[in-house]
Amino acid sequence: MHSRTERIGWREALWHLRDWRVLRVGLLGFSSGLPLLLVFGTLSFWLREAGIDRSTIGYISWVALAYAFKVVWSPLVDRLPIPVLTPVLGRRRAWLLATQLVIAGGLAGMALSDPAWQLERVVWLALLVAVASATQDVAVDAYRIESAGARMQGILAAFYTTGYRLAMFVASAGALWIAARFDPDEASYQQGPWLAAYGIMALLMGVGILTTLFSPEPERTVVPEPLAGDRLERLAAWLRSAVWEPFAEFFRRYGGKAALVLALIAGYRLSDIVLGAIANVFYKDMGFSKDEIALVSKGFGIYVTILGGFLGGLAVYRFGVMAVLFVGAVLAAATNLLFAWLALRGHDFWGLVAVVGMDNLAAGVAISAFVAYLSGLVNIRFSATQYALFSSVMLLLPKFLGGFSGVLVDRLGYPAFFTLTALAGVPVLLLVAAAWRWTEVRVDDD
Repeated sequence: MHSRTERIGWREALWHLRDWRVLRVGLLGFSSGLPLLLVFGTLSFWLREAGIDRSTIGYISWVALAYAFKVVWSPLVDRLPIPVLTPVLGRRRAWLLATQLVIAGGLAGMALSDPAWQLERVVWLALLVAVASATQDVAVDAYRIESAGARMQGILAAFYTTGYRLAMFVASAGALWIAARFDPDEASYQQGPWLAAYGIMALLMGVGILTTLFSPEPERTVVPEPLAGDRLERLAAWLRSAVWEPFAEFFRRYGGKAALVLALIAGYRLSDIVLGAIANVFYKDMGFSKDEIALVSKGFGIYVTILGGFLGGLAVYRFGVMAVLFVGAVLAAATNLLFAWLALRGHDFWGLVAVVGMDNLAAGVAISAFVAYLSGLVNIRFSATQYALFSSVMLLLPKFLGGFSGVLVDRLGYPAFFTLTALAGVPVLLLVAAAWRWTEVRVDDD
């Protein structure tokens, strides 16, 4: 069954940018995007500068697997109230605020640690930040989905992606720039610059905290009915409704085609996530300085990604999800070959500009389409749990394989490694084509 698509004019699509919901979702996207690279790419650069070897850095990237396992505790976000906060803020905002406070505290703890001699402490704090950040993502996704209908999700996804990417710019280029400004000698490692960088990142979580405090609870939040019976019966009923039913409903709805949908979700971002696990290490090994990486990869790149996100979001609104999803898959795989070309050239500033520009434009288009696709799969009754299922499936395989990226580079070299990540995107095209033909994505009014 094909996804139902009604073509909408560009003027009507652009008119929705005036909706206040897109601003709120964009700011929450910033709060979601800020912690990710601080426990992933930026952390990898810090660790490499502190003298940690590539293989160990690759394994430490498994901290980000917390984002893949968030489905395990996502039913709590859907159903469990937080004492004090939930009665005052509501179900979604209570979870948002609680996780944002934990993230800020964890980043502050990382700022006060030195991986050169406190590596274990840094890893545990990074894991705490990753778990809280993954939980925040569950709450933000539920908030976004419940704030508007599926047709509007393409626009919301574009603004969410914009906020997310701006935060990634701050957490990568911003952190590197801060570290560079506080670093008296690039040739030797010192912890002080990273204390300043991560301390400021902790303060910037205030953006998400203030947005949560001044945003309304979504009207479409599904509040569970009180459960009758004794304690054991209530627990069994809660587990059935909060844990089992969201997953069972998805498999009932898609039947035998559920495996196709999950395979597509699992593989769609494989190419870029596995590459991303080693990208900052690659830049450093190619001889690029912190300032060059900040300017090009994390500065220029973020603006191109935002452009790609807007183009992808508007294209989804105009042409439908599946067409843009297919184009995004083609672009995401093809642009990985550009990294193989750059690896052969070595330290080439303008080559870096070209590769980063094309790769980030492709990523912006692909991610906007993919977020809209996942949102259309969700039943509004189980928005947090089902979206967490999809996003966990999306991350589990790529993040796991990304942990071996350092080992693969050591054995194959950078050009062969990047070519391999590009080839991994080819089966995704077949999965998108099959899902386009045989499955349906929810489409409703905004």
